[in-house]
This record gives sequence, C-alpha cells and structure tokens, in this order.
Amino acid sequence: MRETKDDWWEVEALYDLCFAPGREALSSYRLRDGVDPVADLCLVARDEGGIIGGAIRYWPVLVGGAKVLLLGPVAVHPTRQGEGLGGVLIRQSLDKAQALGWERVLLVGDEPYYKRFGFLRIDGVVMPPPTNPARVLARALSEGAWDGVRGDVVRINENNKE
Repeated sequence: MRETKDDWWEVEALYDLCFAPGREALSSYRLRDGVDPVADLCLVARDEGGIIGGAIRYWPVLVGGAKVLLLGPVAVHPTRQGEGLGGVLIRQSLDKAQALGWERVLLVGDEPYYKRFGFLRIDGVVMPPPTNPARVLARALSEGAWDGVRGDVVRINENNKE
C-alpha cells in the first residue's frame, strides 16, 4: 500500500533499525534534501496486525538533465527478512513507475542482489562522492531509456525542475 504522511515516522524508525547509524550522512541523502519523495511510488507492507514489515521510497533526480528515479531506501524488518517482501516491494514499485511513465531508475547497491530486478552497473553516471562507482546501478523502464544519458546525479531544486 502507498505510504501516507502518518506512516513517515514509523518508516523512518524501520530505516534506522535496518541501516547503520549515520545513514543520513550517505551521499544519496544529499540528493533528497529538501525534495519530496515520489509519493505514488513510496510503499509500505503491513502485517495483519498493522505493523510495517517493509518500506520503499523513490526520489526524483537529474542525470545529464534527464529525469531519473532514485530508488531507496528499501528495507525489510529483520523479523521479516528472507520472506521475499523486499522483492515484492521492488517489483510492485517498478511496475507502478513504468505505468506512471517513468523511464529510468537508478540506485546504489549490490549488483548480485539487484540484478534479479533488472539493475546493472552503469558507467558514466556519477553519484556524489564518496560513492563507489561499482555500486551505481541502473534499469531502463522503456527500451533505450539510458542511451546517451550520462553525467552527474544532481538534486532537483527550484532552479532545475520543469
């Protein structure tokens, strides 16, 4: 289900639980500062008791002037890991992104895990430092969507948004 404003702090608590302290110091968080997530693609999975077991968020960024979705974070509560919940959230949100007309998605992660969702390493797309270029992965949601799209990943702001 779509994340609501009432879910925000519960989702933040899940991210705090799943990721190391200081997660907001990562370079990908600088791309999110002052930018609203893409609400239609921010999903939560709740169990029968209403507890959030997993969450995923997306953010708009620009690469070489082209609009791109930045996937992340995606997290699954430690008690729910291994059930495929993360994969369900990724697949559902990617299908929805494609249906909404998004063409390209970017993330920073482990290729062996994300390859199953169609993400592969992309050269020429530069995340803010200190990101390891081998962890910059991309997926096209339409044929050839990444063709010729290269450059720095930058935050969308009032000066560069459409």
